[in-house]
Amino acid sequence: MGKGVFCKARENKGQSTIEYIILVTAIIAVMILFLAKGGPFQKAVNQTLESSKNSMLEMSNRLKNSRPAVGTSVVDPKK
Repeated sequence: MGKGVFCKARENKGQSTIEYIILVTAIIAVMILFLAKGGPFQKAVNQTLESSKNSMLEMSNRLKNSRPAVGTSVVDPKK
């Protein structure tokens, strides 16, 4: 009776190890697919970065055009 329980526990331990190996392999495969060059994740990140860059450039141009250049005098229209 004692041996049967020990063997069953050993089988479960081996089964758990195989399940973890399969799980880790699946996670690595998904990461390779999504992080590979030209993969969907990379495309999404590139689009987000490009959009952010364009927004920052647009805002810097607005700020640059809204203030007089350093060293130039501003004419007061009230005088």
